[in-house]
Amino acid sequence: MKFGWLLVGLAMMGGSRELAAQQLPDAPALPATAQAAGTVETKGFWRGWGDFYRDDWNGTAAKAAAAAPAAARRGLPSPLDSPPFPSADWSYGGSPTIGEADGNVYPLQTAINGAKGRTKLYGWVSPGLNFSTSGSRNYPETNDIYSNRLELQQVVVYLERLPDSVQRDHVDWGFHLTSFFGTDYRSTTDLGYLSFQLLDHDHQYGFDPVLEYVDVYFPHVAQGMNLRVGRFISVPGIEAQLTPNNYMFSHSLLYSVDPFTDTGAIATVRLNDQWTVQGEISASHDVAPWTSDAKPSFTGCVDYTTKGVDDNFYLCANGINNGTYAYNNLQMYDGTWYHKFNKSWHMATEMYAMYQRGVPSVHGVDGLPPIVPEKGTNGANCALGEVRCIAPEWAAVNYINEELGTHDYLSLRTDFLDDKKGQRTGYAGKYSEETLSWNHWVGTTVQIRPEIRFDHAWDNTAYDVGTRRNQLTVATDVVYHF
Repeated sequence: MKFGWLLVGLAMMGGSRELAAQQLPDAPALPATAQAAGTVETKGFWRGWGDFYRDDWNGTAAKAAAAAPAAARRGLPSPLDSPPFPSADWSYGGSPTIGEADGNVYPLQTAINGAKGRTKLYGWVSPGLNFSTSGSRNYPETNDIYSNRLELQQVVVYLERLPDSVQRDHVDWGFHLTSFFGTDYRSTTDLGYLSFQLLDHDHQYGFDPVLEYVDVYFPHVAQGMNLRVGRFISVPGIEAQLTPNNYMFSHSLLYSVDPFTDTGAIATVRLNDQWTVQGEISASHDVAPWTSDAKPSFTGCVDYTTKGVDDNFYLCANGINNGTYAYNNLQMYDGTWYHKFNKSWHMATEMYAMYQRGVPSVHGVDGLPPIVPEKGTNGANCALGEVRCIAPEWAAVNYINEELGTHDYLSLRTDFLDDKKGQRTGYAGKYSEETLSWNHWVGTTVQIRPEIRFDHAWDNTAYDVGTRRNQLTVATDVVYHF
């Protein structure tokens, strides 16, 4: 509670500033139709909070937003509508979108100070419910890892200030702090960041300070450069965001076993309207710099968008070092392609290859027991006689999305993972899944995302703790923004 009141106090210190519209790449944000509510006068806390939801749900805020002037922006137009989609832009990680203003207005911040100022406090609560043919755990399906339960997936509080990257006159700065609690901490845990909750005790619920970083914007480097220092989401990927910015409630197999956060520094340079490049130095994936598993690692990315904004390509070499076995020391090569067919239809496709060297074998050699893998990791199904081996995997996912209206879209996900040595999932072999999801918004502050999903393990009984090849899941979550 003391931490929560500290965040409220800091948020109230922010100065006044004119607001404009934006969608954020890393931080879940309310879409533009809610933002006009920030133009009302400051009211009492509870009245201001209640009025925000009333205006959002009855359409008053949407009408005001439609009549408001367009937001300040440098660059190409946004290709998508948000809502209903999680983001209006083809987004890259590791930086706010350079050239877009921060006009996001949130219910809690509006109640605190009328949404005035650049420092903002906001978040969401996300419970989830699933019914599964598996009796124990759904893994490697995430985030609904526990079968047949109602769970509190995420309670998240963000405190942030975004740098002003529309202007090109002066250096600006921002910061971000996260308070994260729920069952989904199992997917975000980094070694050295309160990781004992998962690695030592296997708690169902846990707390993780997932994101904490500082941004510095340099306007005179090319068309703008953002330098981010701290702990941040590993940059490539369609699903490299927290829950409100994903297309569906559950995650793909591809996401379930890839890196989540890095600690280090990343520079994002906008060369022109179409090209952006990135370079990062980190302590490797999912480890704190003060742990023995930390290794100096390099990430480099190139992002390109066509002039018509119908296609975007994002290529990354992620966390590259000598590749020697350590906690999540994954050598990752990732490519993402977004394509817009027309106003209603678009797709998102991602493919990666990953590996580690020198992973201990799960088989003993010459009558000796196998080497015990590091806590929180799996060994590899090496060839007989090998004490250690290279453990590769590759995966691909495709989303086909149809916009049904301002509050609804359908999404079909096709997903494939080949965990060749079983180092990521614990079972060597191929996996596939197919998921159909409907996303519905109530105003712009509540998301409801029911889905039906079928998983199949082609080579092993890898589901339900190694007892099933197939798994059918019907699930939904509700994301309540505050």
